[in-house]
Amino acid sequence: MSPERAPRRSQVVLVEPALNQLAKLTAAETHRLDRAIVAISVNPELDTPVPDTLLRNYVDDVDGVRVIYYVTALRQITIVACVEA
Repeated sequence: MSPERAPRRSQVVLVEPALNQLAKLTAAETHRLDRAIVAISVNPELDTPVPDTLLRNYVDDVDGVRVIYYVTALRQITIVACVEA
């Protein structure tokens, strides 16, 4: 019997506006954002859908991070914006 595997993480891609935001973050802000991106990559259906769009809104009040993203049909996560990091 083969051992159970953990779910495969989704691939994460940042679009240009998100990359521009990332370049302006401090090391501490980048670390907090990284934790949020890992959480999203493990479970792409986290948090709430933005009404009438394909976007999702992930908010982590503890770390003060908000990420706007969407998930493709192949479970690739595309980060649109990193807010409040």
